[in-house]
Amino acid sequence: MRQRRIVRRLTIAATAFALVVPVTASAAGTPKSVVPKLTWGTCGPAPELKPFQCASVEVPTDYDRPHGPTTTIALTRLPASDPARKIGSLFTNPGGPGGPGVPFIQQIAQVLYSPELRARFDIIGFDPRGVGASDPATCYPTAAEEQAAIGAISSFPVTAKEERQYIAAAAKFAVKCQTTSPDRFTHYSTANVARDMDLLRQAVGDQKLSYVGYSYGTYLGATYAKLFPNNVRALALDGTLLPEWYSGSNGERQPVGVRIRQGEGASDSYQQFLAECKKAGPACALNALGDPRTVSENTLARLKTQPVELTLPDGSKFTVDYAQAVMFMFQHFYSSYSYPELADTIAMLANLTNPAAAKAKSSAKAPQALVEWNRRKEDYESAGSSMQPCVEAKQTGRPLSYPAYADAADQRAPHFGRFRSWVGIQCEFFGLKDSDALLGPWENKVKQPVLVFGTRHDPATPYQATRPFANLWPDARMVTIEGWGHSTSLGGSKCADQLLTKYLTELKAPADGTTCQQDRKPFDPLPTAEVASKSVTNLIR
Repeated sequence: MRQRRIVRRLTIAATAFALVVPVTASAAGTPKSVVPKLTWGTCGPAPELKPFQCASVEVPTDYDRPHGPTTTIALTRLPASDPARKIGSLFTNPGGPGGPGVPFIQQIAQVLYSPELRARFDIIGFDPRGVGASDPATCYPTAAEEQAAIGAISSFPVTAKEERQYIAAAAKFAVKCQTTSPDRFTHYSTANVARDMDLLRQAVGDQKLSYVGYSYGTYLGATYAKLFPNNVRALALDGTLLPEWYSGSNGERQPVGVRIRQGEGASDSYQQFLAECKKAGPACALNALGDPRTVSENTLARLKTQPVELTLPDGSKFTVDYAQAVMFMFQHFYSSYSYPELADTIAMLANLTNPAAAKAKSSAKAPQALVEWNRRKEDYESAGSSMQPCVEAKQTGRPLSYPAYADAADQRAPHFGRFRSWVGIQCEFFGLKDSDALLGPWENKVKQPVLVFGTRHDPATPYQATRPFANLWPDARMVTIEGWGHSTSLGGSKCADQLLTKYLTELKAPADGTTCQQDRKPFDPLPTAEVASKSVTNLIR
């Protein structure tokens, strides 16, 4: 799910708005639509964008009115390096909800997809409707106003007073979103993103869809499969978001953040981090201060009453309290490549919250990991892009009960259960729904084998959802990646990468129940060649 923000914005230059070629209504039950004509152009003057092409097209805002108002969809592609052997286009989604696919592909496609995949496919990323450069669903008239409003909200509430303030702020934010972009939110469902993707498939000339989805992108894949089961060539889905949990179609009356079990997933990752740290000896900074678990727990306890003020490189101040620390830890569980810098940061906070270090607090400099995290957190277009669950998933209808939900979640998964239980609180006050949203049932009729990856210790899409997700498909081949992190088939396991490449290029899926190992263990030295892979945790949501 979405926690990290893309560091930089990338320009989309070429546009094409002509609409041609009528299309007959599909299994999705929509009236006749039209296939947008794609005209690819450059992506701007930046040298790193030279290998890529960009375009934007218009699709129906409401598929019940295919000739009515339109929505802009921004795309990018890395053209196949061996056009003579080209199979077609490979569509991708980095997760979210709200993850922009254009910068995702422009930053990772040349590094993390195999040479054979890059030779045989045009690799395509697109910003889903309401996201990035695709008519973003914004919540305030200007970015500055939104930044000011969000900056006043804590990462998550801890005390009763903070809970009351947080609920009030969530209600205000929901009202702002609802009044600023109602036309975009009412057509923002994943089902409409799937319909857009099917039009894009036709626009690039592919008879069937080849697709890789990560995290929330697995939910998009499941939705596409339900709507267009006969249009699938190959689906590879990593980091499974179980549709019945996310949508609430199983009748579970809990906040969406509780339903998707992220608190439990993060708690498992926390235990793994501590265990691997202890085994790593001097490679993990916490060992120099004592038992890693004791050091970490004591530090978190002290941060509840003793926030630490740090100085950023530009001289500004940044306060780390308990909630900020928990959020920082959660995000660093996304990749075991980040474990060493997470340990360094906790060790620094441990020293600064120690009474003996009181004199040093005023002059403490923020570690680089916290500097980067703070900068990324502030660099986004609109938090409205994360509001998709509000228009398509079921809510509790009991916003004032969130403190009780949080207390119960904290008992099951200390620290992280409370944090994740507040996900979606704004949806309780959001009055808009997309009538075209899909709410199940989720079993589908895709005949082709589907490749499903699950990482054993995934904080965001817990491994326990992998087999139930695979069971939704007539022929799913589940692969377990033994390791740590979120959606780790991308840049984390050569074994998984080989299986993905063979499946997409040859349509040869591995046996169900296959197991892959990750290429490295936490706290192993990071080879220079793998530094680029580490940055993928900034992109998968």
